Amino acid sequence: MVRFNNEGLDHVAIAVTDLERSRRFYEDALGLQRVHDEWDVPVVLAANGSGLALFHEDLHPSSTPDDVEPPAVRILHIAFRLDRSGFEDARDALAERGIETRFSDHGISHSLYFDDPDGHQIELTTYEV
Repeated sequence: MVRFNNEGLDHVAIAVTDLERSRRFYEDALGLQRVHDEWDVPVVLAANGSGLALFHEDLHPSSTPDDVEPPAVRILHIAFRLDRSGFEDARDALAERGIETRFSDHGISHSLYFDDPDGHQIELTTYEV
């Protein structure tokens, strides 16, 4: 039995090729805001207490040699939960920014999927179907 209170996900750390470009993308596309700005790296962006920590890819080089395929274990996507009106607003806002999304009806939820500038898959999901 767990003897502590888990308050939820704080952040997911991802490697990016251009910190400034990724910061702008996540602020503009998802409305995340910079927190812990006393740090230059990582660039931490959040909304309602959870978010992303952006590290330059050079800070966490792969331990896999160049001629060996990296392991298949990886993050599949990063999902942010929205209410229904926020979901519809996000769909419109992303389209206005020229960000192509893919819609999926999961039965209990609806999701929009799109990629960030480095190819990380982002999901916006609502359980208000």
